[in-house]
Amino acid sequence: MKKVFISDCEGPISKNDNAFEVTAQFIPNGDKLFTVISRYDDVLAYVLKRKGYKAGDTLKLILPFLKAHNVTDKKMRKFSAQSLVLIPKAKEMLRHIRRLAYAFIVSTSYEHYVETLCEAVNFPYRNVYCTRLRIDKYNVTENERKLLKELAKEIVQMPIIEIPPHAESLEDFPVEYRKAILRLDEIFWEEIANMESGRFLSEVNPLGGLEKAEAVQEAVVRVGAKLEDVMYVGDSITDVEAFKLVKENGGLAVSFNGNKYAVENAEVAVLANHCMATAAIAEIFSRFGKKQTLSIVGRWSLETLKHAQISQTLIKSFLDLGELPKVKIITKENIEVLAKESNEFRKRVRGETIGRLG
Repeated sequence: MKKVFISDCEGPISKNDNAFEVTAQFIPNGDKLFTVISRYDDVLAYVLKRKGYKAGDTLKLILPFLKAHNVTDKKMRKFSAQSLVLIPKAKEMLRHIRRLAYAFIVSTSYEHYVETLCEAVNFPYRNVYCTRLRIDKYNVTENERKLLKELAKEIVQMPIIEIPPHAESLEDFPVEYRKAILRLDEIFWEEIANMESGRFLSEVNPLGGLEKAEAVQEAVVRVGAKLEDVMYVGDSITDVEAFKLVKENGGLAVSFNGNKYAVENAEVAVLANHCMATAAIAEIFSRFGKKQTLSIVGRWSLETLKHAQISQTLIKSFLDLGELPKVKIITKENIEVLAKESNEFRKRVRGETIGRLG
């Protein structure tokens, strides 16, 4: 039975955070606006576990502000094409894996960006699950546009929330952060929710959290496989539910330059500035299954890979690229150090600002 390779998009395949970059491009101080809202997203999804909210819903919270600044579907497509930056060897990695396994991309990203990426790496868009959006179908009045711009300015003045270790409730946050969280609750769930642009909040469903896990399940059913046949690659909080689903059913969960949310929920951590380690792990998994893959990863070296008789194309790539990327099995003993190391490496590969996002 052919295995199933499923990967997140931004992080394991590209360096972008497209929603962040779109916001920074079209909204004054959009980088700060997005970062404040993204950290609020982490609080709701990870700490407060707000009912009806999931990791990745930042992508609908930001939409009223994009609409207020005249962002269109055409602008999003054009900007996505101009700003796309792939992780080195992403195209080769996907091409290699598609010869061995069923391959899918499961991404929280807007469809405008994922379509552009698929064109760049020659990946079939029919094998993609992502956030569907047609921003042009929504309208805002001129008065509402002004109100949204004022709210954006207010949010930009808020602190970037830092989540205290082991926080479980609002009371675990410093007063300054509690005030920001409560005000953001008012802005999104009372003020914007009652505007025409509140339709973004009720109608757009970013593919994150449980939706990613559901997409994994659907992909498996499509090809007649089982969850134990899945290797899932992710890097952030939006991948946690997919990681859990795959792990609990005997598949392999791989963090690629992951933040702490990813490393804490995966089984293998990859720290790399190119994609060939992903290709190698996928080939081993496709040929030998999970148990042997973990055995080989536990002895990760060029000699081990040669002994496993993986493709000479991959071996040559590693030799040409120089140093072998770091690949580690995640254990109770190394998880804290590995999470910190992976997060720092993530910032070096994708940049400090994007690397800090959840």
